[in-house]
Amino acid sequence: MTEARSDVTPERLMHMVWGFAPPLAIEAAVHHGIFDALDKAPMALDELARVTRASPRGIAAVANLLVGLGLLGRDAGDRYTLTPESEAFLVSGKPAFRGGIFRHMSRQLIPNWINLDEIVATGAPVGAFNQNEGGAAFFEQFVEDLFSVNYDAARTLAAHLDLARVAGRVSILDLAAGSGVWGIALAQSAPHAVVRAVDWPQVLPVTRRVVDRLGLSPRFTYVAGDLASADFGEAHRVATLGHILHSEGEQRSRVLLKKTFEALAPGGTIVIAELLVDEGRRGPLSGLVFAINMLVHTEQGGTYTFNEIAEWLREAGFVDVRQVPAPAPSPLVLATKAG
Repeated sequence: MTEARSDVTPERLMHMVWGFAPPLAIEAAVHHGIFDALDKAPMALDELARVTRASPRGIAAVANLLVGLGLLGRDAGDRYTLTPESEAFLVSGKPAFRGGIFRHMSRQLIPNWINLDEIVATGAPVGAFNQNEGGAAFFEQFVEDLFSVNYDAARTLAAHLDLARVAGRVSILDLAAGSGVWGIALAQSAPHAVVRAVDWPQVLPVTRRVVDRLGLSPRFTYVAGDLASADFGEAHRVATLGHILHSEGEQRSRVLLKKTFEALAPGGTIVIAELLVDEGRRGPLSGLVFAINMLVHTEQGGTYTFNEIAEWLREAGFVDVRQVPAPAPSPLVLATKAG
């Protein structure tokens, strides 16, 4: 055996060993209503356990870790309190609530990641969740939780496109619409905009529910079907692909971009939201992690560089491929169908 270098320690690795703990603890706190209870008032341990109807031992363990993570505080009276971060993003019912993503992680993703050793060996996912069989039920359970995650970026897109200045009716094609967030933000920005939302039959009721809640029902139509076979319509001013290409893989993405090109009017804009990675695939870390998520859950999916997506867009006939900064992990990718 050789001794480890004196300037190298295992501390970082030891932190990684417990990397699963924070998201699971956050999900447990969301599930048991800890953040919701503390949004009403600071509470001591016994009171918090009584309000949440959970064990004092369990509440203490989770709440103390959340204090250590900076997601809860503890005042001079030893009462647990929210921090500005948890108050903004972990109280259910608030517009920016992110708690549903942790539920998705703990109940849908992590159980599948447990099989990563075998998946790496075979290259075969636990299931192809970008396909209607099995995939629709998977997405139906969490797409509404993604609304708040993408809404700020969608509003940034709406401000950039400024569709209100366009005379006459503006048609928007929202592909794999999910929660409807991209079409909704664009419709909210322009009273004469109408949206054609395309998704699987099991997912569209979720889209419709969010649209109805926001009072936009008269301006939405719905097309049920797989992206490969659904009728996209024609002469759209804007087409959105919000976090879709990563699950499709290169071959299916190239076909999808060409089909989207045909559905746009001359001068129309395609908008792509993705977790981009840099040209050397050395970062950012979120994109590299998500590539493994695609390995686990799709047959061909992955994460891509801007230049890769730009090449596919130009191959489909688009011009002026560009990036637009957005409050998201990666900028939006836009391109134009020449008029």
